[in-house]
Amino acid sequence: MSESPLFERIALIGLGLIGSSLARAIKARLPGSLVVVTDHTAAVRRRAGEIGLGDEIAEDANTAVKEADLVILCVPVGATASLGASIAPALKPGAILSDVGSVKGAVVAALAPLVPETVHLVPAHPVAGTEYSGPDSGFATLFENRWCILTPPEAADPAAVARMSAFWRALGANVEQMSAAHHDLVLAITSHVPHLIAYNIVGTAADLEEVTASEVIKFSAGGFRDFTRIAASDPTMWRDVFLNNRDAVLEMLGRFNEDLSALQRMIRWGDGDGLFELFTRTRAIRRNIIASGQETSAPDFGRRVGTPAANEASATTTERQNNS
Repeated sequence: MSESPLFERIALIGLGLIGSSLARAIKARLPGSLVVVTDHTAAVRRRAGEIGLGDEIAEDANTAVKEADLVILCVPVGATASLGASIAPALKPGAILSDVGSVKGAVVAALAPLVPETVHLVPAHPVAGTEYSGPDSGFATLFENRWCILTPPEAADPAAVARMSAFWRALGANVEQMSAAHHDLVLAITSHVPHLIAYNIVGTAADLEEVTASEVIKFSAGGFRDFTRIAASDPTMWRDVFLNNRDAVLEMLGRFNEDLSALQRMIRWGDGDGLFELFTRTRAIRRNIIASGQETSAPDFGRRVGTPAANEASATTTERQNNS
């Protein structure tokens, strides 16, 4: 006799990179689960049907969540509160409500007052992604050997948390649990501030009057090229990230500015030893990232384009976004 699935009916609301990857990963790794998908955009729902993202394509979120054992919100953080208020009355008693946002404090604050007592809230953040978005951008291996962070409220049901942990492990992810506040501080420095810097430096280059746009594009090898990749991420999602993780981002940005000032002084005063020591320390961190399996040491960071297989390999090794 076959084992019962972790969740018989799963509803995914939002079919961007993470939502569409979840649909594919569940189909590949949890074939006993029935997947209902939906998106607020009709064109996306039509496309989901064309490429077979779910077992059912619901016309709206309220229809999608009915009788679902697990509901995952795959929408920008700024849409969480209004979506939660809309679906709360339709949630099945005993169901688990989760999300994939890269900010957790705001999600808990928005959803906790709305969730019925019979529903378990277990927010999550798969630290995986690429700069692409939309239902065609997802792939089933996105979560393999990536981290998924669970941030359940203090009163969360341990059994529900354990089921969500098992769910993400079944999709190939490593699972960590921490408070929402700690998560937001960690992600501010590992993800949010780097994206902010990328957006800023690309904007600075675009605004230089002495350098033409064609020169910026023509000579974008190395570092600037990789900054532009990060800066190509979904603007709606990242707008919401910075607005909803304001305090942690500003704290980390303040520390970054202090370190940047110290680096500026080293360059100004010709402190070669200080620069060498800093670069040696940061190179060691980069090598540890590769050694832990969170990146590849391949030339061009494994992001050479060409064949579809190379493109998928590129996506799986791209620095993960959110994100969330």
